Amino acid sequence: MIRTRFAPSPTGFLHVGGARTALFSWAYARRHGGRFILRVEDTDLARSTPEAVQAIFDGMRWLGLAHDEGPFYQTQRMPRYREVIAEMLAAGTAYHCYMQPDELDRLRAEQREQGRKPRYDGRWRPQPDKHLPAPPAGIEPVVRFRNPADGVVAWEDLVKGRIEFANSELDDLVIARADGSPTYNFCVVVDDWDMGITHVIRGDDHVNNTPRQINILQALGAQVPLYAHLSMILGDDGQKLSKRHGAVSVMQYDDAGYLPEAVLNYLARLGWSHGDDEIFSLQQFCEWFDLDHITPSAAQFNSEKLNWLNAHYLRRCDAGRLADLVRPRLAARDVVVGETPSLAAIIELHRDRVGNLNELADVAEPFYIDLQPRSELLARHLTPETLPLLDDFAARLGEVPWQAAAIAALIKECVARHGLKMPKLAMPVRVLLTGLEQTPSVDALIALFPRATALERLARAGRLASPATDAAA
Repeated sequence: MIRTRFAPSPTGFLHVGGARTALFSWAYARRHGGRFILRVEDTDLARSTPEAVQAIFDGMRWLGLAHDEGPFYQTQRMPRYREVIAEMLAAGTAYHCYMQPDELDRLRAEQREQGRKPRYDGRWRPQPDKHLPAPPAGIEPVVRFRNPADGVVAWEDLVKGRIEFANSELDDLVIARADGSPTYNFCVVVDDWDMGITHVIRGDDHVNNTPRQINILQALGAQVPLYAHLSMILGDDGQKLSKRHGAVSVMQYDDAGYLPEAVLNYLARLGWSHGDDEIFSLQQFCEWFDLDHITPSAAQFNSEKLNWLNAHYLRRCDAGRLADLVRPRLAARDVVVGETPSLAAIIELHRDRVGNLNELADVAEPFYIDLQPRSELLARHLTPETLPLLDDFAARLGEVPWQAAAIAALIKECVARHGLKMPKLAMPVRVLLTGLEQTPSVDALIALFPRATALERLARAGRLASPATDAAA
């Protein structure tokens, strides 16, 4: 059975690159009827925080990427790591090294001065013809992995093709610090082994870790998983997207009003393709997804494409669901959504004109507040020319059936009687009802309001007109 994993380090939020890795790992397991494991690599105690762990969980939950097993925490697996280290020491695949950090620093400085690659020189590595000094008193040793001295370590990367490293380029990795705590590369190996991971799908910033991890797995007699290293994501500016440059938390897309299905659809197309298909459901993605069609070249983030996708999903989303998503955004503004007009009806009318949930909240807000249109808009549209037309329309509006078609007929009749163009009435009506100049069809807009509310707002036209307007009238 195929078993994949997503193993974030909780030193920050779940960003775009991590979310894409999680999505690809999740989808590959779903495509093949496998298992998707969530593992928290929290051994960096200085930087890992409970808040970061929760941020990762929140992002996964918002995206809908449910794990089948876990979450497993490395900090809860310390006895297992110590057990494996003891076994490796007994087998001779690991050894104690008493070299102190300042000694190693001096060695590396000398190697750099000589133009050599800075690396541990193996002075405490046991050899048949080598005599090691007695362990220095009072010094706690680190444990180093006895890396093969010759040959190459290679793998057929499922994205990048064959990759190989000369073992002579890899020094003996520290797998346990002097305080006994295991290091990252060692914990990853034991976890992947114990959890039966068959496919490791991760970012290509881990390529240099892979040969070390393969060598440790082979020393343990463990099955080596298949590896697929995903190329980096570039930002809109062409620079590498990272926590330090341009990458934002997945939950910031929620805050910005994106739908999770739009973000997922966009992430799926960052470095993977299925012909020319641009828009597809998560279910369809799982049915199509494979590793063969992941490009080995960097993918570039395009905010405009994400916005286009989000607008597409907004237009096709159930209005009731959108209302449920917009309501808490209005509540955060202290806007109480009343029974009338229906929030779903407002959304139905406006959804084709907005790009995200926050913009839906913007257009819905005027229906539920004591609206005070901006003075510059009132001055622009409540003019001596339009006020008589507006008064006439408002006076007759209370007599027509409260339907868009009847309101539309009244609008045409009034503008014809006054010999004016449609915008001379539509624009001041929009401003008085919503405080906005751009809205959907004004007849449908008016019909959304309770009749009493619409009439009350239109009746304020004379009071809200500027003094200069009143004098001219």
